[in-house]
Amino acid sequence: MTKLIERFISYVKFDTKSDENSLTCPSTKKQLKLASFLKEEMIKIGLEDVTLDENGYLMGTLPSNSNKDIPTFGFIAHMDTAPAFSGKDIKPKFIDYNGGDIILNKEKNIILSPNDFEELNSYIGETLITTDGTTLLGADDKAGIAEILTSMEYLIDHPEIKHGKIRIGFTPDEEIGRGADLFDVEEFGAEFAYTIDGGRLGEVEYENFNAASAKIEITGRSVHPGTAKDQLINALQIGIELHNLLPVNQRPEFTQGYEGFYMLSEMSGDISNAKLSYIIRDHDMKKFIEKKEFLNHIVKLLNQKYNDAIKLELKDSYYNMKEKIEEKMEVFDMALDSMIQLGIKPIVKPVRGGTDGARLSYMGLPCPNIFTGGHNFHGQYEYIPVSSMEKAVKVIVKIVENIEKNNNIK
Repeated sequence: MTKLIERFISYVKFDTKSDENSLTCPSTKKQLKLASFLKEEMIKIGLEDVTLDENGYLMGTLPSNSNKDIPTFGFIAHMDTAPAFSGKDIKPKFIDYNGGDIILNKEKNIILSPNDFEELNSYIGETLITTDGTTLLGADDKAGIAEILTSMEYLIDHPEIKHGKIRIGFTPDEEIGRGADLFDVEEFGAEFAYTIDGGRLGEVEYENFNAASAKIEITGRSVHPGTAKDQLINALQIGIELHNLLPVNQRPEFTQGYEGFYMLSEMSGDISNAKLSYIIRDHDMKKFIEKKEFLNHIVKLLNQKYNDAIKLELKDSYYNMKEKIEEKMEVFDMALDSMIQLGIKPIVKPVRGGTDGARLSYMGLPCPNIFTGGHNFHGQYEYIPVSSMEKAVKVIVKIVENIEKNNNIK
């Protein structure tokens, strides 16, 4: 598995942070640098029909070596990292973990502690890859890319393992909800696929949030505070008032499981003009609609009070893939069975987020989500156990084997 780790470390050295404010695809040109690198690697290991389009979508094929009539299927991961934290000059650290605190950055006193992240206690005696405390790590989702390509190379080097035609897809801009925007499902040519984009060892998912974004712009009126009575309209103050009308217990830091939330993701401005950005999430479609309606109601109420000072742009991002995966549950069951055969206990839970698979499922490509092994994505405390990455590779190979042997997915 040495190549697996070498791949991962080489990939995280590429800064591929996406940008939700960009109108281009990919949203950042630097994603194309990793895409070009991966294209050459895919060709080198022996994948065929490798294509990279101008929008940063990279695809390739491992041809069938079986005489059976097997549906074409695929594995998908994304190349970008989250805009929430720096992905530049990542310096991974290898930790032989013996328990207790991990000092990521002594100078800045940044500590990865089981007191804050108790899952660390599950990895005593294992090797962890961490950040140096100044960047995210990028296991979301460069670990997924490394695991997929390592699996494909293993299959190429072991032709005795029979398999059907396998398609590989790497996408840009997943972290800003646009990874499936220009994904050509017809060109991909698969009947189903798996996104390798989950978290801890054993996670396998077919449910995710319904998601929307809200952009709010508030126009105020700046007047000297000494003569402000009945004249000043403070855009910042209106923003605070709006935020405080949303339910406190429906913030992400107070929710879990199937509980949805409103999250204030960005706020800026001054007295004259203020901007707020929210993401809205809920697994239940009825509650998702109610959340959007409630935000609309608040804006309407405040506009009556402040003479239409607020503009709201509300846009759906993706929907719960459960509705589509349930029509083809044998795809999900194949992943479960493969994990169990390898002695990995499946952790079936709803994704408290989204994957490319959510939108692709609605585009006709059912895509359950499988673990990469990583923890604490999108921040400086991100880490991934080496053994979890190795097991992800084994799961991918086992799924490939089982689809050929059982051939019960139609």
